Amino acid sequence: MSDAFIGGILHIFREICEGGKPGERTAIIDRTEADGTGNHGLLATLDRLSAEQASNPTALGLGAAAHAAHAAYYMEVTTLFARGEHPKMDWPRSFEPHTVSATEWAATRLRLRAAYEDVLALVGETRAWDERAAGGLAGNLAHAAYHLGALRQVVKLA
Repeated sequence: MSDAFIGGILHIFREICEGGKPGERTAIIDRTEADGTGNHGLLATLDRLSAEQASNPTALGLGAAAHAAHAAYYMEVTTLFARGEHPKMDWPRSFEPHTVSATEWAATRLRLRAAYEDVLALVGETRAWDERAAGGLAGNLAHAAYHLGALRQVVKLA
């Protein structure tokens, strides 16, 4: 795998999770204004929600808290697998908690941020970019993009 290809995937993954760099063009989400407002990345979108808003299931069935917990779980599991661990997975339970207090909501957002940072650390540690490693990064990108899109709809309905 070329460094440019992996760098491109990583650039888009960062944009999805962190949002655009203030005042710069973006590739797939709305740009962040030069003053930092208008960040529509996954982490910033979640940070703007209260625990009450995050707990609201809306007409789509899942609230932001469930999406955030599941996105964190996916990143955690893929990082463990990439490092040679094989945890027993519980995908249905990965969407819990559905309802959060302010403290639980803060912890869920911190968990997602830590899982995201672990993926970034793993990218930095990876020396041999084979199909499996590149697929893990691409899978994280696609999964985060899906949940960002779902969350943007949840926010509109909340």
